[in-house]
Amino acid sequence: FDSGQLKGFRVPGSRFRRIPRDILYKFMKENSIPTDALESGKRKALVVDDDEELVELIRDVLEADGRFEVRVANNGFDAGMMVKEYHPDIIVLDLNLPGLDGYGVLSHLRSRPATADIPVVVLTARGDEENEVRVFEHGADDFLSKPFRARALSARLAAVLGRRRGRQQPT
Repeated sequence: FDSGQLKGFRVPGSRFRRIPRDILYKFMKENSIPTDALESGKRKALVVDDDEELVELIRDVLEADGRFEVRVANNGFDAGMMVKEYHPDIIVLDLNLPGLDGYGVLSHLRSRPATADIPVVVLTARGDEENEVRVFEHGADDFLSKPFRARALSARLAAVLGRRRGRQQPT
């Protein structure tokens, strides 16, 4: 860091330094430093839903699972901001959101190279066939109807992440 080989910043008024995860990861790979500690961490999940009670249930389920760190956005605009700053590994998205709805959020994510590959699991009370087909046409990775089974949610998120990770590896 001090020699300039590793980019980051100093915390003002402190001796501490902060290095963005992606820069650290790239540096470690380039210098043959094992990345196991970085790769074995929890997966970052962003839950986008305006139902506070449901959000707390989802947060409790995913955190109890032990594989996920959870952040929350309550509307489509906040979801966009959280994606930029949090860089989630997966998103749980409701369709009924104030302002920009779930379809708009999904379209926005899929239209940008930086976010096009973030897996999205739609979780909605609109569980009819028309909405199910429509979310897949907009690029969703999975679809769950409310009410849902809690353990099934975390299992499906892990399965979607596993499929995504498998697609990114060379064949």
